[in-house]
This record gives sequence, C-alpha cells and structure tokens, in this order.
Amino acid sequence: MTLQSDVCIIGAGILGLATARALLERAPRLRVVTLEKEPKIASHQTGHNSGVIHQGIYYKPGSLKAQLCVSGARRMVEYCQQKDIPFQRVGKVIVATDPLELPRLDLLYERALANGVPGIVKIGRDELNEIEPHAAGLAAIYSPQTAIVAYTRVADAIRADVESHGGIIQTNAPATAIHSLADEIIVNTPNQEFHARYLVNCGGLYADLIARRAGLNPNVRIIPFRGEYYMLKPTGSELVRGLIYPVTDPQLPFLGVHFTRRIDGSVEAGPNAVFALGREGYGWTRIHPIETAETLVSTNFWRMAQLWWRTGVFEFYRSLSKSAFVKSLQKLVPEITSSDLERGGAGVRAQAVNERGELLDDFCIVESERALHVLNAPSPAATASLAIGSYLAERAQSVLQSF
Repeated sequence: MTLQSDVCIIGAGILGLATARALLERAPRLRVVTLEKEPKIASHQTGHNSGVIHQGIYYKPGSLKAQLCVSGARRMVEYCQQKDIPFQRVGKVIVATDPLELPRLDLLYERALANGVPGIVKIGRDELNEIEPHAAGLAAIYSPQTAIVAYTRVADAIRADVESHGGIIQTNAPATAIHSLADEIIVNTPNQEFHARYLVNCGGLYADLIARRAGLNPNVRIIPFRGEYYMLKPTGSELVRGLIYPVTDPQLPFLGVHFTRRIDGSVEAGPNAVFALGREGYGWTRIHPIETAETLVSTNFWRMAQLWWRTGVFEFYRSLSKSAFVKSLQKLVPEITSSDLERGGAGVRAQAVNERGELLDDFCIVESERALHVLNAPSPAATASLAIGSYLAERAQSVLQSF
C-alpha cells in the first residue's frame, strides 16, 4: 500500500503534532501525514516530562530557545484557555543556597530580563519565605507566571485539531527506511509506503538515526539521559507550594534536581541525569545492547565523557543512593527526609552531543534537500511546541512553494 502526501512528519510527540497543525492552518489544502512508531501518540518525552510551562529564564538571549520559549509559553496558555485544558500558574522560585551561586543567579536574572520573561523579580530571604515557607536560600528569582499542565492533554487536543483539518496520524508506523528521489521522499514502514514532497523529522530520541536514514550525515549524536523522580508522600507535599529550583550550572543544559507540583496536586522531586542504557532506557533493567554499544563507540560520547566524567559518576551514585538524592533535595528544602519520598517515574531526555563532546544547549534544526531535521529539542520544547511548530511550518512551506 502507498499513500501520497505533500508533507510527511516523523514523530507524533507534541512537537510533530504541533508542526502538522501549523502546516494545516497555514495551508489547509496540504496533505499532511504524521507517522508514529508507538501504538499511541506522545509516548516518550511528551508523556514523561514534568508538565511545566517554562517562561524562558535560562536561555541565552537571541537563541532559538529564548525566542521560542517566551512566545511559546504565551501561546500554550492561550491554547489551554481556548481548549479548556486545566493549567495552573503556581509560580517558580530559583534559589541560591550558597554565596558562590549568587553571581549565577544574577546572570539568570539578566537573561530573564533580556528575554522578556513576564513578571520576573529578584527577591530576598524574607520574600522567599512568604512564597515558599520551607525553602532555604540567600536570595532567589521569582517567576509568578510559571504554570503547570498535563502535556498529554495538550497533545490530544492538537491531534484533534490536525484530524479535523484533514491531517492523517498513523500509529504503529516506524520509519524503517527513507529514500530521497529527485522529486519526492519515500518513507517505508512495516505495512505501508509513504510518498511525500517534503519530510519533517521530529523523531526525538531517534532523530539523528532518522536523519542518517534520510541521507544526512549530522555531526551530532543523540545521547539518552534518564531523569529519575521521587514523589513526595502527602505529608511531605505540604512542604512545597509551587516549583522550587536550584541555580543551574550554565555549562550544562540540565536544571538540577528540583521540586515540581503537578497538575493533579502531587509533588515530584528530581530529575537527575543518568546515562541511559538505551534510547528508551526508562530504568536500569531497560537495556538495549545495540543502541548502547553504538553510543559507546562514538567519538561524541567519549569526548563528552572526558569533559564531564566526574558529573556522570556523581549522577550514577545519586541514582543508586536514595540518601544522596535526599541530600541534594535538602539544599532546597531542609525539612525533607527520606521517609517523605517514594520512587516515582522516569523520563529520557534526547540530548544532542556534537563531535567535540559538547552538549548542545540550543534547539538544533538542520535543513537538507526536501527535509527538515529537528536534532535537538529537549526542554523547553513542550512549552515552546506551538511556536516551534509554526517556525518549522513556515520553513517547510517556503521550500514547498519553490518546487
């Protein structure tokens, strides 16, 4: 069986769905097909994240992350209001607990101002205690507009939009082979062949492999990092009102273990950042030997390891030691004890690493003939998904019009 379309999107996470929606809004007559290898949409990064609508505090001014997160957060809230999707503006504090962190806190505040983050303020200890009475800190940044939502609910709504505009979403359809011809791209799945004038690769954890199947030779490799969570028991959850984050290391694209109140009222603590033994390695027993071997023989991995091996060793230790995890959390909320925590879920972050071993901080979108490849779109991609989708749709449509 074959199916002809104008655009084929690989990946029905929130980003692939948002791109399909944006294309159909811009050009309703386009034939858009979205392929998803899983039985249901939003099965991986979209369905395993913490549900925060980030405001754009951390990102270098002028970067794609900064531009698309700030506009994307506003659009995400508007979309939730339009679709009656529950969300809550619970607010977020980023807390400096050590004098050495104060310069980094100032840097984050300057970035937030440069990025146009709404309502952002610097606060002292007394104001911090009013917002989060159990948080420890010398000073903090307060983002009152930071909100929480269930992104799976958002993804379901976007899917309905896509299908109502005539878009096709095909699940159980992994892209096993991709062939580029002079005037079209052919994507093979186990049961069907899809012909398209243009391809958009939103493959997440497999985006670099999909790009290679399509004939691109990117200099980045997706290295999976598992983020593990603990959940606060009901008694412990009273210690956290909203979101409590540490000051980040500006050289790493991870936010550190923190406290996040979820839309269902629960509070999770985490995540760490552990090298996963497979692109879908959601636990220590989820091992994919071939994928792990391919990562371990790559130059990208070993150069990254040379730069960050101490951090990696600590993350492994904290993954295996609940007491070490608790100690990290106590820097933010000293009253937290081991008895307040129980094991929660985990997610896997698709982190791109270049040939120098550097972890890419910004979104990475690479264009080839008849294709766009999203090679790095971890957090805040869910927040920014509607804005990223519009950005990708605009680029794709400009190329389509030239054919």
